[in-house]
Amino acid sequence: MPARLYMDNAATSFPKPNVVLEAMTDYATRLGASPGRGAYAEAREAGELMQRCRQRINALINGEDENHVIFTLNTTDALNLAIKGLVRPGDHIVTTWMDHNSVLRPFNMLVASDGVEQTRVPCDPQTGLVDPDLIRSAIQRNTRLIAVVHGSNVTGTVQPIRAIGRIARECAVPLLVDAAQTCGHMPIDVRADCIDLLAAPGHKGLLGPLGTGFLYIRPGVEKMMRTLREGGTGSVSEHDTQPTFMPDRFEPGSHNAIGIIGLSEGVQYLLDRGVETVWEHERQLIKTMVDELAAELPGLTCFGPQGVANRCGVFSVRIEGYDNPAALSDVLEQEFGILTRSGIHCAPLAHQTMGTHTLGGATRFSFGPFLTVQDVKYACDALAQVCHRNAVAAHG
Repeated sequence: MPARLYMDNAATSFPKPNVVLEAMTDYATRLGASPGRGAYAEAREAGELMQRCRQRINALINGEDENHVIFTLNTTDALNLAIKGLVRPGDHIVTTWMDHNSVLRPFNMLVASDGVEQTRVPCDPQTGLVDPDLIRSAIQRNTRLIAVVHGSNVTGTVQPIRAIGRIARECAVPLLVDAAQTCGHMPIDVRADCIDLLAAPGHKGLLGPLGTGFLYIRPGVEKMMRTLREGGTGSVSEHDTQPTFMPDRFEPGSHNAIGIIGLSEGVQYLLDRGVETVWEHERQLIKTMVDELAAELPGLTCFGPQGVANRCGVFSVRIEGYDNPAALSDVLEQEFGILTRSGIHCAPLAHQTMGTHTLGGATRFSFGPFLTVQDVKYACDALAQVCHRNAVAAHG
């Protein structure tokens, strides 16, 4: 078997920085206590470490208040907390055709159960980009929420969030941004971008472990939201109603302390290097992929923006002769050791936009900070070999 080359960072980042694993081991072997559930030193330290994670995330995204960083299980959990916390029966909601099932399914559930209306704004079938003016046109008198994916997990398309945010703020409609493919990969400024709610995973661009994520809620927006879960918080235990202060209002139950403490070190790893530096490295990887695939390999189609602009490090391709994208993933793994993900990627409308939905989707390559330019060239060379081999076979 060839050496393994992990190119599925859109699913979860790998490897993790050593400091992440060291912090989790230290918690498991030295502390072990539940944050906020005791007055002894270990419980206090665990609580301080967890608060440090909030501080670091808040600094990374330029948030207004660290206590408005709500820990969740993942991005899906964060999106559900935002969507179902805000939307009421009779409301109108807006999303796009490039969004993930983590937005589409909660929206559809609200439409089916609560009589909510929704508008799905179409996107350009070549680039996947949404026109901000179409977002503006979709807003109605009763629009309660706009939810937009920042970076597509299918095409790598990066939406014009700042322009959309300004429209949403002007129209006084909360904007929820799904940053599953961008947080930690590129700079995000929730204030400059007029983002009211930001949902992100801890285990992707932030380099933490699975089972972590967060929802940032702009101060004041929480007053519009209801809680989805209630329970013990370790605070004001003498009351049998959920606390109204942040972050306890949205964090019932014991935390995933070991995961959050690991996540904290992943965020600090990014802060130490500078997210701008991390993003510049990823842009070099993107440029390499774009340049290498510009050779017009026979039978290959690469979806989404064809240049470096408006794109993150996610590329989906199809090759003629591979009707099932999983077959291409299998060849890439077995012959070249390249690990990719094939299928619909939990984004059926994105694949409908690209015309790949009825074809079983596409094969996806996705980048992380530990990949090199040479790694990307190797992957492109593997694609070239497969393409040329197929072309020769097709012509006898």
